[in-house]
Formats: sequence, structure tokens, C-alpha cells
Amino acid sequence: MQDVDDIMLNFTPSSLMLLNAILAIVMFSIALDLRPADFRRLVQAPKALVTGLVSQFIVLPVLTFLLILATTPRPSIALGLMLVAACPGGNISNFITHRAGGNSALSVSMTAFATIAAILLTPLNIAFWGNLYGPTRAILRATSIDPLQVAITVALMLVLPLFLGLMLNARRPEMAARIRRPMQNLSMLIFVAFIVLALAANWSFFLDYVHIVAVLVILHNALALGGGYLAATLAGLSQFDRRAVTIETGIQNSGLGLVLIFGFFGGLGGMAVVAAFWGIWHAISGIALAGVMARTEAAR
Repeated sequence: MQDVDDIMLNFTPSSLMLLNAILAIVMFSIALDLRPADFRRLVQAPKALVTGLVSQFIVLPVLTFLLILATTPRPSIALGLMLVAACPGGNISNFITHRAGGNSALSVSMTAFATIAAILLTPLNIAFWGNLYGPTRAILRATSIDPLQVAITVALMLVLPLFLGLMLNARRPEMAARIRRPMQNLSMLIFVAFIVLALAANWSFFLDYVHIVAVLVILHNALALGGGYLAATLAGLSQFDRRAVTIETGIQNSGLGLVLIFGFFGGLGGMAVVAAFWGIWHAISGIALAGVMARTEAAR
């Protein structure tokens, strides 16, 4: 069996373009739930939003780095964990927050703001934490990742469709209302189908190496959820908002992670297996946590 740091997974340029398009559709469907008034309310009372952004882009990367120092995984796996932690909240966080009885409007707005912030913060976090750790620094230098190109990729794939969805909802609310639910259901179905097909094309690699990353990803996800809950508790947020921040921190945009891995790191095996398993596991843990949370009504 090859070293996981040397494996390059099968992923064609056309597959990468398709994944970009799918994620753009997903972000467009999320934006159909947003109105300019949602942003104005959060600007007027920003504590919950700021707490969520701090939890995602500061608390989670710090916890990730401490996890890597404590476990010293293979370099490509370590960089995969860092990259996932640098991504904004995942596209299923809004659905899971709703299931958990949390603040869905806050969740959708956190996804939107985090997506915009990711233009700057995702490449910054990858570069900062990756260069801070010797084994991952070597990978970054070998790949010569360009933070500007990462920022452009994030902007085109996530921020532009978010803006277009916002504009449609603001100017044609009747049309947005008609297509909102079908678009959200269709985009999630296409996204899941794509991940399944991508895994099938690399199934032997995935089976060979998933056991190496499974425990780390499960622990990483638990730290993300725990870090989000702790940050929200320390900020004095209501239980209603705390559930949204917890889930938003624990549900990462692993689809964006895969785009960056295949677009800038050549499908490096350890990184790709981490992002792929994250995409599976965070849905399982998030839905399970939502089931537990939903048993009691959240205080507002």
C-alpha cells in the first residue's frame, strides 16, 4: 500500500468544473432564503453573528492546530484537517439547525457572511496554519499555492451565486418563493450524488486509507461542535442562537475543501480522504445532534 502522502486521487478537470457548478447552485439555493432585512437585523444586533464567525475562523483553526500537535498525523492528513477548518460553514448547516430547533435565520446569515469572509480568511488560514507546522509547510512550498487564486475561486463559486440569489429574492420574491424548495432539494440531491460518484471512482483508495483518518475526523468534528458551543456559551448567547453557532461551526463546507484540494493540491490523497470523510461524517453527527437538541424547545 502506497504512503497516503504520495497518493493522487482520480479527478478530471471536467469533474472539477462540475463540482464548481454544483456548489454554485447550492449557494444560490441557500441565498433564496435571505433578504436584505436579515442582514440589517444582524448588523443592529451583531453579537451572535460575530460569535459565529470567530468560532469558525479563529476557534476551530486553533483547536485543529492543537489536535495536530497532539496526534502528529501524516502531513497530507494534517493539511487536510487545516484546510477543512479554514472553509466556511457547510451548505447543510441551515437544514440541520432548523431540525435542531435553533435560529435558522441566524444560521443562513452566518453561512452568507462566512462565505463572503472566506474570500480573505480561507486562504489566509490555510497559509498561516500550514506554514506554522513544519511537515505541512513543505507541502505548501511544493505546491506554490496562490492565495489570490484561492480567493478568486471562492468568490466565483460561492459569493457570486449568493449575491444573485439575494438579488432574485429582493426583486422577484414570488419567483424566489416558487423555486426555493425545489432548488434546495435538487441541489442537495445533485451534490450528494456527485460525492458518491467521486468516491466510487476512488473507492479502493478510500477503503485503503479511510481507517487512518476516520478517528481523527470524528475527533476533529467533535472539537468543532464543542468549540462552537463553548464560544456561544462564553458569549452569553441564548440557547436558540447557541444551537445555530454550534452547528455552523461543526458543519464545514467540505465540498469547497475538495475543490481546493483538486484545484490547487492535485488531489493529494490524505487531504482528499479527510475532506471526503468529513463530508460524510459531519452530516451524520449533525443530524444526530439535531435529534437530541430537538427534544427540548430552545429558550430565546
